[in-house]
Amino acid sequence: MLSRISHFLEEETRSITAENKTGEKGGGSRSTIGVNAYNARELSKPWKINPYLLIQGSGIYTLADVKGSGKIQHIWMTCEPKYWRNILLKFYWENTEEPALITPIGDFFSNAWCSSCNTNSIPIAVNPSGGLNCYWEMPFLKQAKIEIEVLGDLEFPFFYQIDYCFCNNERDILYFSGYWNRSNPTIPMEEHVILPHLEGRGNYVGTFMGWQPNSSGVWVEGELKFYLDGDDKFPTINGTGTEDYFGGAWAWCSDHENAKYQNYSTAFSGMQKVDLSKNDFFQQPRFNLYRWHILDPICFKKDISVTIQPLGWRSEERYLPLKDDVCSLALWYQEKPSNALSRVLNFEDYELI
Repeated sequence: MLSRISHFLEEETRSITAENKTGEKGGGSRSTIGVNAYNARELSKPWKINPYLLIQGSGIYTLADVKGSGKIQHIWMTCEPKYWRNILLKFYWENTEEPALITPIGDFFSNAWCSSCNTNSIPIAVNPSGGLNCYWEMPFLKQAKIEIEVLGDLEFPFFYQIDYCFCNNERDILYFSGYWNRSNPTIPMEEHVILPHLEGRGNYVGTFMGWQPNSSGVWVEGELKFYLDGDDKFPTINGTGTEDYFGGAWAWCSDHENAKYQNYSTAFSGMQKVDLSKNDFFQQPRFNLYRWHILDPICFKKDISVTIQPLGWRSEERYLPLKDDVCSLALWYQEKPSNALSRVLNFEDYELI
């Protein structure tokens, strides 16, 4: 990928912000009215007149509507973390009515708990203080649309920049897609569904999970399973434990006598314990977990489904089926631009309690 930048590219680079809402060539810095017009009243040029979108109440806000052949290359966004479960991020390709992905904005950027944790990975970077960056490549042939849906009667500034290019894509492109799900609580002896049965061909490329254990002790014994291309009762890929799938080992603890989790954020996997101990109302430990299959995509030709067992330990060396608050975001590329699994839930389904 890095070799591309040392060659001439047949691409036209564009960028959408609140200052240039259409990404038009030469369309930046043209605002004469906007949210910061009063602040810029002493400047001789129209500098920084409209740097953000002012959210005023619930509803759908279109951030980008690009027509032509191209690809989204980078997305940056920020707003106060307390709103990250009130904002749903939606991606549409090729003028379809069904989106390819709907997810709370925090979960898309590997932060499930409305508290910013810095993340240092290849496709997702969360930088101080709450700078949300995405580098997943998202190609399209005719049209790309990105929306946010705000849940609740809220008012706050929302900053964003969407960088993309126009280019001649190949006709066999795959479309970036995703599925968000939550089990609160998980049901003992039932698996949490990361991805329901999906028919078609594509490449599975990433798993994000937010996990709140509601029992003391180890909670990471569950195995993550991939059912591929006609698998019925038994999966083709069967992991060895939750922390193992996310690139760690031994419950992420070097000293089990004094059990201290070790956070890490690497190119393709990470785990971050969210510290809410300063707030007496939130005493449960909460975790962000990610695993990106960029160098090792999981390819499916007919169908795929993905599950995980919520499983810990109890006395006398027995497994404990858990009753935890678990959410997940599955990411993949597929042939179809729309995603039949996409659905919008009620705010209560997203709300942190």
